[in-house]
Amino acid sequence: MPVFLDSTAATFEAEFAALLTAKREDSPDVDAVVSEIIADVRALGDAAVIELTARFDRLALSPETLAFSPEEIERECTKVPAAERDALERAAERIRAYHVRQMPQDVHWTDPEGAMLGWRWTPVSAAGLYVPGGLASYPSSVLMNAIPAHVAGVERLVICAPTPDGKVNPLVLLAARLSGVDTIYRIGGAQAIAAMAYGTQTIRPVDKITGPGNAYVAAAKRRVFGKVGIDMIAGPSEILVIADAENDPDWIALDLLSQAEHDESAQSILVTDDAAFGRAVAAAVDKRLETLERRAIAGASWRDFGAIITVRDLDEAAELSNRVAPEHLELCVADADALAAKITHAGAIFLGAWTPEAIGDYVGGPNHVLPTARSARFSSGLSVLDFMKRTTIARMTPAALKAIGAAAETLAISESLEAHGLSVRARLDRLNGDQP
Repeated sequence: MPVFLDSTAATFEAEFAALLTAKREDSPDVDAVVSEIIADVRALGDAAVIELTARFDRLALSPETLAFSPEEIERECTKVPAAERDALERAAERIRAYHVRQMPQDVHWTDPEGAMLGWRWTPVSAAGLYVPGGLASYPSSVLMNAIPAHVAGVERLVICAPTPDGKVNPLVLLAARLSGVDTIYRIGGAQAIAAMAYGTQTIRPVDKITGPGNAYVAAAKRRVFGKVGIDMIAGPSEILVIADAENDPDWIALDLLSQAEHDESAQSILVTDDAAFGRAVAAAVDKRLETLERRAIAGASWRDFGAIITVRDLDEAAELSNRVAPEHLELCVADADALAAKITHAGAIFLGAWTPEAIGDYVGGPNHVLPTARSARFSSGLSVLDFMKRTTIARMTPAALKAIGAAAETLAISESLEAHGLSVRARLDRLNGDQP
């Protein structure tokens, strides 16, 4: 059973705080192992990657077979049924159209002193996209990671997609092709992250690494950060639904289960202003769990981390949601726009009962790579901007330097940085005719 909370109860604050701080991630002490793997890859390159792939994925590779050949990609793509190909193409089209609108503009202007100021945006040169293998092999994640990078103008895109026991998901390869990715390595784990960060004899290093993974992948991304950029350290999936009694309890139950079925550590929370509706949703969840294909996973998630919270009104619901800062937030209420205006912390918001979060996972358009574990308080989902850098631009005219240079010199002197001040003073002296 999930936990039932009532905001009017005297114990609510303590119970809600416990819900917020509950440890959901299975975080074994993997850092020492990951450190050794990264060191091996840095020292031995291809040989380490090949040996680790044989050990963990039971797959024998050579430098020549680390990546799929164009012929293999073509052959696997032809295996995708027409309906799935059409769905993937539709998703790619919508995701690309959404992310094209995110492209930032270069800006420059002349300020009152006559200085030209501005900024420009340029893409990273190379990006590496990690795609989990096995049961967690999701072609939708390929689209969500690769398309923004392609739209941003990244010249070289590579994917690492492990294929345990040599089993390939053709949809993953088709998604890569639709996203503009040509190079797909069949390696995974911390060794793949290390190879993309530091390079090997066969694998060229990249500038940024994005994509989800297990605890070993997450630990490796933490360790290589600084050598390369990373998107985020993603935790278990989560959804918070704010719903009034005018909703179908079964719809809401399915929305909650859509995240619970991801992972036993996922979290699904319902916030409602009607206690009877909350109980009806709980009953609907129980009924769906009797037949759901992934009922063992979803049931464990709902039992251990699920919650139904009854609140006084929707204003209080918004306040509690902001404290949770959920990855996914559904607003299934009569005036979803008004409630959304009160939300300050959420990875993605889904407005109204006809907008299930699952649409966002596949074909909505916005990215489904989102901040988890309350990090929506200070971060955003993956976007085109994650694959771009902003460079500031400034040009001083002699008149502009004369107008503002003395202030720079004064501040440099106050910080005891003599050369800073002198570099400005030398130019001011030339302008004032004090030196040739």
